[in-house]
Amino acid sequence: MKNYDLILMSWQNLKRRKVRTFLTITGVVIGTASIVIMLSLGFAMDQAFKEQVASMGDLTIIDVNSNFYYGSPAGSSYSRSGPNPPLLDDNAVAAFSQIPGVKAVMPQKYGYFRIVAGKMVSDVQVIGIVPEKLEDFGFEVAEGRLLNPGDKEALLFGSYVSQNFYNPRLKDPYMNGPVAVNLLNDKLLLTADFEYGQRQRSNNDPSFKPPPLHEVKGVGILKESYDEKGYSAYINISYLEKILKEDQKQSLKERQRGSFNQNQNQNKYDVIKVKCHDFKQVQEVQEKIKAMGYQTYSLTDMIESMKKASRTMQLILGGIGAISLLVAALGITNTMIMSIYERTREIGIMKVLGAKLADIKKMFLLEAGMIGFIGGIAGLALSYLVSFLLNKIGSSMMGSMEGAAKISVIPVYLAIGSVVFATLVGLISGYSPARRAMKLSALEAIRIE
Repeated sequence: MKNYDLILMSWQNLKRRKVRTFLTITGVVIGTASIVIMLSLGFAMDQAFKEQVASMGDLTIIDVNSNFYYGSPAGSSYSRSGPNPPLLDDNAVAAFSQIPGVKAVMPQKYGYFRIVAGKMVSDVQVIGIVPEKLEDFGFEVAEGRLLNPGDKEALLFGSYVSQNFYNPRLKDPYMNGPVAVNLLNDKLLLTADFEYGQRQRSNNDPSFKPPPLHEVKGVGILKESYDEKGYSAYINISYLEKILKEDQKQSLKERQRGSFNQNQNQNKYDVIKVKCHDFKQVQEVQEKIKAMGYQTYSLTDMIESMKKASRTMQLILGGIGAISLLVAALGITNTMIMSIYERTREIGIMKVLGAKLADIKKMFLLEAGMIGFIGGIAGLALSYLVSFLLNKIGSSMMGSMEGAAKISVIPVYLAIGSVVFATLVGLISGYSPARRAMKLSALEAIRIE
């Protein structure tokens, strides 16, 4: 028999028992939709995790820290590693630049200062950077410009720095909340004296000399960002080193008291930022840097832990949906067995007329496969409808916020895979009945009815 004839006969046989076929297909529809919807919830959760982490910073950047000290700007904690852990210096910068997949390397040095604008002050983390590397690391300005290599007293501010100033001379400086200042036009001073501008000092010793004041100017405001960039100020690293040396000369005893500062002196830089060409290369580059003896941190570490939780959730949700499809598979098997009992005489006549055993087997497999395929297509359509409604309801509950995370996400590969899987379930469910039909004796089949 030709394949076309087999397909036509299979379709006509399904149409012959419309109600039973409909109910069997309905079982596949429910099973397929259950799996797709359940998995789509897990995919949506995974996507929401990625978007949440991406909003915290660049996913292609690795923070490299030395083992000399505990703690890092990223908030991780480390332990000492051997008697001579590697230093964060120019040799480390050169070594990281040679790693395949690395786009740019930028050393950073940290300082914490009080910025003075008239009567207003704000305590800000000031980060020394290499101006030539700013664009490579995704720095973009909303106002003004980026730092130039020749800039010295110039500061580049995060988007939220200007909103956190207050008047320290007031009895309750925070009563009316923080005050915004114009960082690009106002005259600015930078100092490590965190009591500057206050009515009274904690140190009444007349011989005490506070850290000096440094005149600076604002040249740019970065675009809005919720990570470190949004709340820090950036300065040429060579000028920051000069300021730190001047401050250290004036208050050497105070600066040498903490072990953190002693450990800092052993490293030229506090952290080295490594920018990768692609997100997929981050983990490989990170492992190579760790092999050199350094401690590393990147947002991919957070994503990996989130992915594990997401995979576990997907397995649980997928398992719940698979139960429905298993019930549907039993329904297909039952339908095909009943079809054999009803068409025993027909099968016998086909054999007597010379139909091949393989053709009879194919016919029943085609019927089971059609049930799975049609049920899979209809189940996928139902899944998209339910997914749309879930996202619509979720969006309305969140006030139609732009960029609100979706509750259900159905990737293309899940859509195609669900139809293929439903068809395979149909074929597998129909395999045993098809073999049973193939093995029926022609004479006994005719004699039964």
